[in-house]
Amino acid sequence: MAERTIEEQEALARLADENALLRASLAEMRARLGELEQSADNDTLTPLPNRRRFVAELERVVSHCARHGTPAAIVYLDVNGLDAVNDRHGRLAGDAALIHVARQLQGLIRTSDVAARIGGDEFGLILEHLDHNSAIETAERIARCISASPVDLGNARIPLDLAVGVATILPGDSCEDVMRRAELNVKRAKNGF
Repeated sequence: MAERTIEEQEALARLADENALLRASLAEMRARLGELEQSADNDTLTPLPNRRRFVAELERVVSHCARHGTPAAIVYLDVNGLDAVNDRHGRLAGDAALIHVARQLQGLIRTSDVAARIGGDEFGLILEHLDHNSAIETAERIARCISASPVDLGNARIPLDLAVGVATILPGDSCEDVMRRAELNVKRAKNGF
């Protein structure tokens, strides 16, 4: 085999450098893609998943319930009076209230459950392996705990009240069916029905 000329050796070195740069660029793009995928599924304010991820998780649970016949339910939680908090104390106080509720939810559910922020002042829970009565008891306990823990703004402590709607996943349900029932039940709770 003939020895390589200096020009060939320099060309190979340049190719090796370009290859290393391409690998580094590809690794950086993969990391950025992972960050974008994660941010697409997470709420921008709270440490919780967003509605998109909530729906994806609910589809998984609805499918699992249909396949295995296991009970599950969802809970919608609506923070009552958040507009009044924003008007009286400012939007940062309202954001603090939402973050407070999100952190409380994380501490009040099982690690196998899912809590997400699904709207402006709305949160959703997916409670696997709970029947209807157990889901109602859990939702009421969570609402009581959050009501008993006011958000501390430094210069004021603001009590929070939640409207709660529970919907059990029934045989033949679609994700939309369950969400519609939970939304209807939380509206009924807000209106005192």
